[in-house]
Amino acid sequence: MADPSSYRPRPGEIPDSPGVYKFRDEHRRVIYVGKAKSLRQRLANYFQDLAGLHPRTRTMVTTAASVEWTVVSTEVEALQLEYSWIKEFDPRFNVKYRDDKSYPYLAVTMNEEYPRVQVMRGHKKKGVRYFGPYGHAWAIRDTVDLLLRVFPVRTCSAGVFKNAARTGRPCLLGYIGKCSAPCVGRVSEEEHRELAEEFSDFMAGRTGTYIRRLEQRMTEAAEEMEYERAARLRDDIEALRKAMEKSAVVLADATDADLIAVAEDELEAAVQIFHVRGGRVRGQRGWVTDKVEDVTTAALVEHALQQLYGEETGDSVPKEVLVPALPDPVEPVQQWLTDRRGSNVSLRIPQRGDKKSLMETVARNAQQSLILHKTKRASDLTTRSRALEEISEALDLDSAPLRIECYDISHLQGDDVVASMVVFEDGLSRKSEYRRFQIKGFEGQDDVRSMHEVITRRFRRYLAEKEKTGEWADGDELKDEEGRPKRFAYPPQLVVVDGGQPQVAAAKKALDELGIDDIAVCGLAKRLEEVWLPDEDDPVVLPRTSEGLYLLQRVRDEAHRFAITYQRAKRAKRFRASPLDDVPGLGEARKQALIKHFGSVKKLRSATIDQICEVPGIGRKTAETIAVALAQAAPAAPAVNTATGEIMDDMEDGAPGTTAGVPGEPVPAGAPDERRGQET
Repeated sequence: MADPSSYRPRPGEIPDSPGVYKFRDEHRRVIYVGKAKSLRQRLANYFQDLAGLHPRTRTMVTTAASVEWTVVSTEVEALQLEYSWIKEFDPRFNVKYRDDKSYPYLAVTMNEEYPRVQVMRGHKKKGVRYFGPYGHAWAIRDTVDLLLRVFPVRTCSAGVFKNAARTGRPCLLGYIGKCSAPCVGRVSEEEHRELAEEFSDFMAGRTGTYIRRLEQRMTEAAEEMEYERAARLRDDIEALRKAMEKSAVVLADATDADLIAVAEDELEAAVQIFHVRGGRVRGQRGWVTDKVEDVTTAALVEHALQQLYGEETGDSVPKEVLVPALPDPVEPVQQWLTDRRGSNVSLRIPQRGDKKSLMETVARNAQQSLILHKTKRASDLTTRSRALEEISEALDLDSAPLRIECYDISHLQGDDVVASMVVFEDGLSRKSEYRRFQIKGFEGQDDVRSMHEVITRRFRRYLAEKEKTGEWADGDELKDEEGRPKRFAYPPQLVVVDGGQPQVAAAKKALDELGIDDIAVCGLAKRLEEVWLPDEDDPVVLPRTSEGLYLLQRVRDEAHRFAITYQRAKRAKRFRASPLDDVPGLGEARKQALIKHFGSVKKLRSATIDQICEVPGIGRKTAETIAVALAQAAPAAPAVNTATGEIMDDMEDGAPGTTAGVPGEPVPAGAPDERRGQET
């Protein structure tokens, strides 16, 4: 590990101008490439106190042994040089996107004497027009099969083409009219190239011209009573329309644009790109990357733009690029895109309308891509085993922690304080074992005290179950009458808390007070992703690429999600509390009946006792009690729609999808199985 001060440039050596810099390790390998508007200001940030640096940046500067730079004239030149160096040196600490699959393209080889339509993968070649990428090669072949009726372009390989020319006989496609057969001279080289140009124009989105032209020719053929030719043209038009239907219109103004969305967490990011041409989605692709440097969403977008357009020119760079965040500064990137296209390129964030709606769709695809990537990574048995072994070695455990429990505290400024317990067994979540807690021992905000209470309550229950079943209980004795596991019957090998030293100390103290000394405890601090152990002054720092760190982080994030979902549900329930809750002897069934009869609490409040008695199951005495309770209860303050700022005057009136005035704990969207976590 090198000391950055050993290779820090002397004051005044670094120029105050745009440029690109490289960090090299002791073997002269380039480990990081960056660009800067001012090299002096940027490089100074790397040579500050190590404690103030992000952990990944700290690892980079201590791995490096030297730094060098190249001065350029403009920020656009810096962007171009940075891309070239990243591609050339492949630095280990730079963000590197990797395709989640090798995407197929529809390619037209305009660089050949007789252009060919084919499926292509891999690096793009000069002189070839590409369309896509597509999700599957069969989707390309289906589209081509439809279009060959109208644009009978060559699709055969060079060998088949030469053999047909030698024998003077075309292939099957030539006989059935799906190839113009230039191999045997049915069309000239110029005529065949014109067909290829028309095919390419149609795929590029200029579809209306050809359909109108065919419709006109079909009408002329019908007027001349050439009905067979008119029928063929009719079928050609139908084939073109069917090909167009394979990509639905998403932007009504025939826009050419690329939409880029990013989904990320602390260690990884997924990028999704939709290629829209002529208002239709013509291709989709995605990347996943490890966040090997401290990088913002805007920087991730900039890296994606570099990879996407670094080798593209002309129409391959669209007129409009829509992104979730703009690079800072945006002008050099926009100028770089303009230079590559040869005309102005708009780089912006969509604010409203169809483009914003489509961007939300792209963002959902990015999120699903990230989830799928993590699921594949987590579901691999070898990877999970390695993760558990790494945790065992890092924490000096006797064996791999096959059952891990993680705890998190959640509240809103001291109100609705709750806690969550999530369980992972053999590296996989066990949602049926999740538990949620209300903090009962005190009021107010104190995460450390809350953690102590939760750990105490959980393991006191464990000791009680252990005392009932005995030390050598078999599996059946750890289940209730219905065959389900008892709430706290199984002990974990590792307890993880969301937090640093204070939370770890509180959890350890709770276990010590209960006399439990065979369960390991650690904490994962979110800010720096450090693992804290009890009675240790320094944290355990797992490598960024460690599968053990990835598993601990996933456990911690799941506990946080489960806790905050429960906390929000409790808050929503409290805000929707009904005056009917205070009426003694009034159960849920009769509350529902009252609301169904009157429509809302507001209307029920204005009803007479005789009108309340009309509700089935409500006697006069109960009606009088309800009337008194509603008269004493002050009307609720108007609610505010946090999304629009609109004041909802009739808060007590029924709303679509809810039962007004009837309390109930909602299940938030995206968490259908939250009710598995039992409240304790």
